[in-house]
Amino acid sequence: MASLLKKVWGSVINRSGTVSSSSSSSVGSASRDFFWDSGSFGELDKIPIDIIMQILHLLGPRETARLALVCRYFRVLVSDNRLWMSFLQNGKDSWDCVAFSETHLYAGPPFKIYYDYPAQLSFMNVYGKRSLVPGAVIIDGGSGYCKYGWSKFDSPSGRCATFLEFGNIESPMYARLRHFFSTIYSRMQVKPSSQPVILAIPICHCDDTESARASRKQYREAILSVLFDMNVPAICAIDQAVLALYAAKRISGIVVHIGFNVTSVVPVYRGKVMREIGVEIVGIGALKLTSFLKELMQRRGMTYESLYTVRTIKEKLCYVALDYEAEMRKDTSASCEVAGEGWFTLSKERFQVGELLFQPHLGGVQVMALHRAVGLCMDHCYNSDIVSDVSWYKTVILAGGTGCLPGLPERLEKELTELLPESISEGVKVTPPPYGTDSAWFGAKIVSNVSTFTEAWCETKKRFRQKYKRGVSVSSIVGSW
Repeated sequence: MASLLKKVWGSVINRSGTVSSSSSSSVGSASRDFFWDSGSFGELDKIPIDIIMQILHLLGPRETARLALVCRYFRVLVSDNRLWMSFLQNGKDSWDCVAFSETHLYAGPPFKIYYDYPAQLSFMNVYGKRSLVPGAVIIDGGSGYCKYGWSKFDSPSGRCATFLEFGNIESPMYARLRHFFSTIYSRMQVKPSSQPVILAIPICHCDDTESARASRKQYREAILSVLFDMNVPAICAIDQAVLALYAAKRISGIVVHIGFNVTSVVPVYRGKVMREIGVEIVGIGALKLTSFLKELMQRRGMTYESLYTVRTIKEKLCYVALDYEAEMRKDTSASCEVAGEGWFTLSKERFQVGELLFQPHLGGVQVMALHRAVGLCMDHCYNSDIVSDVSWYKTVILAGGTGCLPGLPERLEKELTELLPESISEGVKVTPPPYGTDSAWFGAKIVSNVSTFTEAWCETKKRFRQKYKRGVSVSSIVGSW
């Protein structure tokens, strides 16, 4: 480090005669006063701040942090937020994810903005703490299939059947869960005792009734008991819809999760599922849309090998029309190739499939339309006196693979504007899944990398056993349940 400073200092001295006074002033006296108003660096005062910052960037975070031990002037210099923000920006995690997690998720549930960003937030401390956070195993239970992998990886490393459907349905819940988690760890080739685990739990038992609360508690305790019996050191379990919201860098809003069998409309305020306001469940999911496309293809005499082929065609060709009647008058033919089966061409079927969400009767389904379910949820939020904020529910986040259908956000936004009074619909913004089908997994990744993950978010086996023996609710383990 000393030789590097000496080398750069020498180059500055050699060119000092050619540096104009205007160049010196461009550095900004205000910035220099910020660092050095209480003392002097001696000869280093002659070096422009931007040059010193370049030196620190070359040194890297570890050596830069050590400079704080040299003297108090260096300690002030290396603690500059802008320097450590740049180090964080050059890291694996995107800057917006870092800023969101450290300002909103730092303290864990119940949620609040922990810092007056950026005045009170030391990014030097954030960088140091994040570097010490252990990697976690992320298991997104899903509704159709499960995604699992390491929190330090860019994407899930594998997929399998969800634990809701895993193994013999007749076997006891504990045995099925044990088999499921053992399979995950075996495929990842890792011991359960080596890392914390973060779980994305599919929303279930949605009512705000005593029996539903008891069922959720029993379900949660079964999952945690299995994992702790497998010697997992710490567990963080969060609702899947809440994680999809985190992936969109939000802690409040309405999550519309189009799952495998059903669609859940989930109001979330500051990381908590607002069951007292009401979770709406619509009996249409991805499977029904795929089956409807299968029926439309059969009407045209199209052959295929499996339902997987139909799903692939749906993902490649289908979309949601902004105006269904106007779309019916257009030529919308398009083709795609499915490996091993050749080419398939669809016309009106491309948007008729997605229209099932808004006109379920087209497929012979007697359920509430998607926009009406979302509108009902928003109306409940508007009329609720639980939350004083009147705009938190106007952020609508889509989740699930079907939520990725092109045109769905725009159509839902349009339908809500036409359905609801202006006092509710004004300012409503519908956002597609931020990370596609893996949004909940990426939401878990954001949580697992926050600098306070282990202490603010995780539950240990000892604490869980103590609460379980006392019969105390372990809802603090999952702030969103």
